[in-house]
Amino acid sequence: MSKKLIAFYSRADENYVNGQLKQLEIGNTEVAAGMIKELTGADLFKMEQVQAYSKDYNECIAQAQADQKRDARPELKNYPESMEEYDEIYLGFPNYWSTMPMAVFTFLEHFDFAGKTIHPFCTHEGSGMGSSERDIKRLCPGAKVEKGLAIHGGSVERSRNEIEKWI
Repeated sequence: MSKKLIAFYSRADENYVNGQLKQLEIGNTEVAAGMIKELTGADLFKMEQVQAYSKDYNECIAQAQADQKRDARPELKNYPESMEEYDEIYLGFPNYWSTMPMAVFTFLEHFDFAGKTIHPFCTHEGSGMGSSERDIKRLCPGAKVEKGLAIHGGSVERSRNEIEKWI
């Protein structure tokens, strides 16, 4: 096993991309996570909710926003066995209303990240990292949270150089 892990939440299906709804076979954050894997050799872990959000974009955002408003912690299908062997975690997610999807909060609260370095990266359509770095620091006391990388979702396929510089 490597000492690096890419833990990410990503959503395929109908998404808002460059001002229009578009069907995605692979979510933008997963595309970025794949590039990070190629560049670092890190292990990959995809966060998946037991109750997935709707494939329909508008229904999905209504469900996700309701979860955020009630500070929900959606149950995840599974977790890595342990975080002990990992020194560095690349944490990826789409920006949902200036922070991470609530499933990422569930993941972060499941483990103790003290002594680990977290490299956050997000995909977005104009809102950047939002408050996610601050939220990660609050949820992971004792972890070193590096400056995050915000990748425009509509440009993710062309972001390899940007990701390489960030790594």
